[in-house]
Amino acid sequence: MKNPFPTVLKAARMARKGRPLSAALLWQRALMPTLPKPPRVTKGKSAAKKVDRVVRPAPGSFIESDYSCAQGSLRYRLYTPVGSTRRRLPLIVMLHGCTQSAADFATGTAMNRLGDELGFLVLYPEQSPRANPNRCWNWHSPSHQKRGSGEAAVIAGMTRHILDRCRGHAGRVYIAGISAGGAAAAIIAAAYPQLYVAVGVHSGVPMGAIGSVGEALAAMRGQAVPPIGKTTPPLPMILFHGDSDRVVHPSNASGFVSQLQRSSTRALSVESEAGVAPGGRAFTRSFYRYGRGPVMLEEWTVHGSGHAWSGGYAGGSHTDPKGPDASRAMATFFLARRRSL
Repeated sequence: MKNPFPTVLKAARMARKGRPLSAALLWQRALMPTLPKPPRVTKGKSAAKKVDRVVRPAPGSFIESDYSCAQGSLRYRLYTPVGSTRRRLPLIVMLHGCTQSAADFATGTAMNRLGDELGFLVLYPEQSPRANPNRCWNWHSPSHQKRGSGEAAVIAGMTRHILDRCRGHAGRVYIAGISAGGAAAAIIAAAYPQLYVAVGVHSGVPMGAIGSVGEALAAMRGQAVPPIGKTTPPLPMILFHGDSDRVVHPSNASGFVSQLQRSSTRALSVESEAGVAPGGRAFTRSFYRYGRGPVMLEEWTVHGSGHAWSGGYAGGSHTDPKGPDASRAMATFFLARRRSL
């Protein structure tokens, strides 16, 4: 406490000069203890500090974590690209295939490397062997095929969680997968069209009247009963399939085209081009659109390729390094599309 003696002397002089009020105020200041200043309150903001606020992971990091909600829980891997932490980044959600893990899928697709180059987050949800012994997504079960239920709801909730955690760009969110992951990606995109902007399917099965393991196996053999009647317009899609695939029959690719045709009364036009990838695989690339409108479906048929991620790296499972680069093609397709917020 500050020494009160000088203030007391000053108060006495004030009293002798006939200024009792000033003297009294000085006496009060001298004899009362100094009180701490009240905390400063900023209008419109909480005075309490948010100590539990989660921040975006460091640039270049590949973290592992868990997500839980009312519909279930999953582990995931998240890659944050190098560069500025102030940007609102696009987000690509990647769903692995059967027997794969998130880390394995990341290695095989090299999508993290493209994240650094093009500037986007990459989220890899990982299926638990408790939910499926082969780590397949349960896309064949009705409980996982609709909004607000099962794996579809968990992955959509995880997507929102990552957008919030990493300050992602809500108008630039995409989902892709291979095999069971490709089928699941198509289902989740259809269930949450306000969340995702476009979808990528590699070696997958189109949505249809599939409600059991038997029906799923029939569809994978190319024996699914084709749906009839009008359907909801799908999100823009990029599709890859090897024409020598012995796990998911290549005819499944035509199911996605059929879905697009049935979603509108407008005529669907197609333009195709042929090429050869640097690795040696020939391919046919087709663009489907309504009239002169934007491309709604970009289809790549990789000639001679089997059930494998085209252009992938041998360090990951189920990859075909000889084919065109599916990861780059999908990232380019996605980033060209955004939704106004």
